[in-house]
Amino acid sequence: MVSADLARNIIGIIGNVISFGLFLSPVPTFITIIKKRAVEQYSPEPYLATLVNCMLWVFYGLPIVHPNSILVSTINGVGVLLEAVYLTIFFIFSGQKLRMKMVKILLVEFAFMAIVISLVMKLAYTHEKRSLIVGVLSVIFGTIMYAAPLGVMIPNGLGTLLGLVQLILYACYYKSTPKGDAQRKEISMSPVMAD
Repeated sequence: MVSADLARNIIGIIGNVISFGLFLSPVPTFITIIKKRAVEQYSPEPYLATLVNCMLWVFYGLPIVHPNSILVSTINGVGVLLEAVYLTIFFIFSGQKLRMKMVKILLVEFAFMAIVISLVMKLAYTHEKRSLIVGVLSVIFGTIMYAAPLGVMIPNGLGTLLGLVQLILYACYYKSTPKGDAQRKEISMSPVMAD
């Protein structure tokens, strides 16, 4: 029979291997950016979201917050390093405007982490409270991380859906509008020109 600790460690290692693969998945994108020496249409937002998510999980896995979760801290520490590399490449090959936007977001993320760490360490005195607070924040930011790539797709998807609704309404009500009736009468009453 396998002990609970051994099972937890095996599952944790499997999770870390899968997470490492996830963290490496943008490598082809960054190879393209380096080859073309431009970020083109790529957005830094998914990498910025992943960075703050990994920082939160590193904090969560520390023994002062959640004991016996070193696997959480180690894999997310690797994630922080990889995201830092990705963001550095992005910074090098992007324009001034995008660079400034990235710097502002990074400053907000670092300030946010400093505030979270300070408040959790000063106000939550037990591991249970610290784990709960940081765990909830980590789940929220994990959700944001996975939703970040949809930032471009959501407005386009909504625009497509709303455009389709407009076309359907136009098709349904075109013939019932007074202007449409007047134009049809005018066309039907106009003389046909002879050759």
